[in-house]
Amino acid sequence: EEMVSPLVKPRIVKKRTKKFIRHQSDRYAKLSKSSWRKPKGIDSRVRRRFKGQYIMPSIGYGSNKNTRHMMPDGFLKFVVHNVAELELLLMQNKRYAAEIAADVSAKKRKLIVERAQQLNIKVTNWQAKLRSEEDN
Repeated sequence: EEMVSPLVKPRIVKKRTKKFIRHQSDRYAKLSKSSWRKPKGIDSRVRRRFKGQYIMPSIGYGSNKNTRHMMPDGFLKFVVHNVAELELLLMQNKRYAAEIAADVSAKKRKLIVERAQQLNIKVTNWQAKLRSEEDN
């Protein structure tokens, strides 16, 4: 069976690939590096955008509208919980790839993956919770 390819696969340009680091997260272990909070202090160097400080997220770092939420393979993700939801992608199989939700059982996953193959829909996590034939 041949792989489904996206209708268009534009070049995805990220304006920034590094995460924004939370102010003083290096100083306190209780502050995680990745949980961004805007500094609100009246004297804060970060909030006042001094040179050499952490930079704050702003709207200018947003992605191109055409490629926003796009996976590197050119598809957009669509989370499915059952076969009925998969049918929604029937006409959109070159734009969206299905991702089976985490709470779906192995038995139902099998049905979703089989139906996806019939409809020629890409499933990003088709191998999750998959058991080989000899140990069931």
